[in-house]
Amino acid sequence: MTDRISSDAHNLKKLIREAEALADESIIAMARLKQAMLAARQNPAIEVHTGQRALARLTEAEGQALSMSTNLLRVHDELSKIARVHAAGDTGTPTVIVEDAIADAPAVTARELA
Repeated sequence: MTDRISSDAHNLKKLIREAEALADESIIAMARLKQAMLAARQNPAIEVHTGQRALARLTEAEGQALSMSTNLLRVHDELSKIARVHAAGDTGTPTVIVEDAIADAPAVTARELA
């Protein structure tokens, strides 16, 4: 394997993991936001319907973030397949992504979750 291929493979490996971590951080941040929104709504001085639309929109954004995460897993899977062909000399542990993780899941709308 040439130095250029090895360097490119290493860079791609680092960048896909970084992208996946950022996607996870985004999902975590939204979960924290939802938790704070729901906790704020527990205040007896706040009407129970306050923020309902914001919660529905956040739930929709969470679904989109999860979809993005799934698509990044698909990108990772494709890059792993390419690496097996072009970077076979890489001594790192190959990435194995189970089919269930990247299978199309039915879309859930905020209305269904409400």
